[in-house]
Amino acid sequence: MKDLGVEFWVGGQWNAAAKHINYDLMPGKVLAIVGESGSGKSTSSMALMGLLPKNSRVTGSAKLAGRELIGAREVDLRRVRGEGIAAIFQEPMTALNPVYTIGFQISESLLTHRAGMTRKEAKDRSLELLGLVEMPDPLKAYNSYPHQLSGGQRQRAMIAQSISLDPRVLVADEPTTALDVTVQAEILDLLRHLHQKLDSAIILITHDMGVVADMADDVMVMKDGDVVEQASADKIFNAPTHPYTRALMAAVPHLGLGEASADVHDGRDNTTAALVLENASIDYPKRGRVPAFRAVAEASLTIQPGEVLGLVGESGSGKTTIARAIVGLVPIAEGTLRVAGQEMVGVDAKQLRAVRRKIGIVFQDPGSSLNPRWPVGESIGEPLELAGRDDKEIDRRIVELLDLVELPRDFRNRYPHELSGGQRQRVGIARALALDPTVLVADEPTSALDVSVQARVLELLQNIQKEKQFATLFVTHDLAVVDLLADRIAVMQHGRIVEQGTKEQILRNPKDPYTQRLLAAVPVPDPGEQRIRREARAALLASGLE
Repeated sequence: MKDLGVEFWVGGQWNAAAKHINYDLMPGKVLAIVGESGSGKSTSSMALMGLLPKNSRVTGSAKLAGRELIGAREVDLRRVRGEGIAAIFQEPMTALNPVYTIGFQISESLLTHRAGMTRKEAKDRSLELLGLVEMPDPLKAYNSYPHQLSGGQRQRAMIAQSISLDPRVLVADEPTTALDVTVQAEILDLLRHLHQKLDSAIILITHDMGVVADMADDVMVMKDGDVVEQASADKIFNAPTHPYTRALMAAVPHLGLGEASADVHDGRDNTTAALVLENASIDYPKRGRVPAFRAVAEASLTIQPGEVLGLVGESGSGKTTIARAIVGLVPIAEGTLRVAGQEMVGVDAKQLRAVRRKIGIVFQDPGSSLNPRWPVGESIGEPLELAGRDDKEIDRRIVELLDLVELPRDFRNRYPHELSGGQRQRVGIARALALDPTVLVADEPTSALDVSVQARVLELLQNIQKEKQFATLFVTHDLAVVDLLADRIAVMQHGRIVEQGTKEQILRNPKDPYTQRLLAAVPVPDPGEQRIRREARAALLASGLE
């Protein structure tokens, strides 16, 4: 790539999104591009495949094995996509077609590019690819629709589709953002194995510096469309020169840096608890051909006022099911749930609404949880309106909440698409706190944010929680974030809570083998340490002990 630039026509003028980008990428190498949202990471990489919108223009040069890509005809780019360059997108749920099965979509790529291949051969190859990406049940996944798979399984399906034509270059755009640490470790191992086997080069776009340390040979740091620093991974992590790179590294949460929990309850005092979940089991009913199943079995949690309980585990372990049950979106089949001393199981709709006003929820993706047609002030004020507050009180409270989450007051008139990801998440927090909840449920609230934005949002949430003293259930797959925020931690596996205790007990001295595996899978932002861990893992595999 030589002197690549990307501009967008917005507001009657050309606006630069990426400027003067230069790099050479050799076969078998991994280049990580890091930086905050809007820095030009994805834009510069999508330009390679001609996937930018029509209001864009690209200058400079990008050659794949000597073939110029910038300015190439669409018919030529179609041949490049898949075989020359393939992409793994950040959110497979939106990148995969929801009306076609996974098998159809992988087979379609093969049949389009491989002349003479029969449908049976395409199916056999698709099943082989699903096996290659270690899909638990390749045939079942082949016949499944995207919504029937977990997040990690959808990402594996997308990787299978991306590597189906043995591409020279793989653009991995935040490939592990929303995945649990064990699934993330498996996906990273998979990508490393595949790119070594295929001798493909990888452009890794990510904000997770642990992933960068684990995968990258070289790192390019971008800010506001400019490349501010470019060097080997070892140099970027151990001796960064640019102030922005140093600030980025300082914002990365590390396991072991969280403060010790002070005066933490053991979680068994139900008389003072803000939330009590006792021996709760949650079932999902039969739907069509999907049989009924028990998602959570005999789970017990207690959260005291002012306490943060971190709930961790893999996709499908039951974390979000518990969160949804707490806010009354999923019925509890057995056991009890009390919020602020009020029972939520077996009550009528009127009583349930009254209890729900004591619960706030912050969703993982504020972009999809905020109404795109409403100014953010209306979204923040909606819970107050539903609670019967008058207009004057609603206006006053909206201003208070914007101040609380450190957003300018005039943002109340902006729409969600006019805000950055971090700003939208602040709006989501303000909305969740509108009715001064007794319990706040935060479901992966920072997983899709850049490290610097994540650090600011977490600091904000921490400060508000200390000030307001509400109980918090923090659902996440990021153990470093749990270390930073939580007083106690509960670990879930296959619908059961396998271990819970203070964060010192869980993160420093775990007893359950599953918790130990979770901690071992967390990538650390240190290339040297990651090499040692990979070698140790390889030695275990070679000896047959893992």
